[in-house]
Amino acid sequence: MKLKSDLLVQPSGELSKKIREELKEDPATRDRDLAAIKDWLRKQPHLPDEWEDMPLLTFLRGSSFSLEKCKRKLDMYFTMRAACPEFFTNRDATSPALREVLKTKLQGPALPGVTPNGRRVTICRGLYPSLDSQQITDTLKLALMIGDIRLIEEVEGVAGDIYILDGAVLGASLLGRLSPSVIKKFMICVQEAYPVKLKEVHIINTSPTVERFVTFVKPFLKEKIRKRIFIHKDLKDLYKYVPQEMLPKEYGGQCGTMDELQRKFYTKISSVFGSKVPHTSADATKPDSQFAETNEIHTIKCSQNWTDKLIEYRDWFKAQDALVANESLRPGRPTNYDELFGIDGSFRQLAID
Repeated sequence: MKLKSDLLVQPSGELSKKIREELKEDPATRDRDLAAIKDWLRKQPHLPDEWEDMPLLTFLRGSSFSLEKCKRKLDMYFTMRAACPEFFTNRDATSPALREVLKTKLQGPALPGVTPNGRRVTICRGLYPSLDSQQITDTLKLALMIGDIRLIEEVEGVAGDIYILDGAVLGASLLGRLSPSVIKKFMICVQEAYPVKLKEVHIINTSPTVERFVTFVKPFLKEKIRKRIFIHKDLKDLYKYVPQEMLPKEYGGQCGTMDELQRKFYTKISSVFGSKVPHTSADATKPDSQFAETNEIHTIKCSQNWTDKLIEYRDWFKAQDALVANESLRPGRPTNYDELFGIDGSFRQLAID
């Protein structure tokens, strides 16, 4: 039996068709493209021979069904998994360190619906004004863990991502603990290794400290992403980009509270991991009656939350530990991590006052 999750309610009907057109997804050639990527993966001596169909389909969608772009992203994904053990090992959401971050330090749920043009919205806000260096790394690890879950559970595909960053508790002491090398690794993951179509970044509850944080991060962003960052002095300005009703109550919306999305149960459900993951392209594209019922975001009540979802995937995360690039087997020149993660000398001297 396949578990239906309402954490990531999927688009349906005409919206789903429009999204697939935007992603250049042709149902007539989709299976052929998926088979081509699977065949390519088996032929790469330095990459895993097999991976589930659903993540591969998500990579194809994130690459607008360009096989070459998909190959580059997959190669970088498995390369980063080997190169960044601080992000891709010990991914157990029941561990004391990760549970502390989830419970007391940060909230970062992807909202259960999509915007009218098919984009997924994620809100990130701190709960505590200061994190130590390890907690910063663990926060980034959790963000990538949610990204991995979405590789599997975005069954219908979305037309891109919108991130809302709440800077209300961002303190100056946190800026002093940001490591340029850790931030650069994370940004390489997001921009080059994951099939993310980042459409907009909205920063709310801003302050001079938040603006210095944006200045810190911008050198790691591609130019097109820098142009998609919007800083709002008034929350109402955000509603011009994201429908108010789909936001959590803290932001004037009707989608429950941040705490409910992150931690609390509406209805307790249990599952055995593995039964819900589609393993074939046919499974991945079957219509889901639950998701077809409504696209009205404000009517949704979640029976799960992201903390539970991360725990549910504990065994899957453990199994992924072995799925990394082996540079000793890479044809041609192995990836040089120092070159990949090198920080420009002038940037090393950047001061955050």
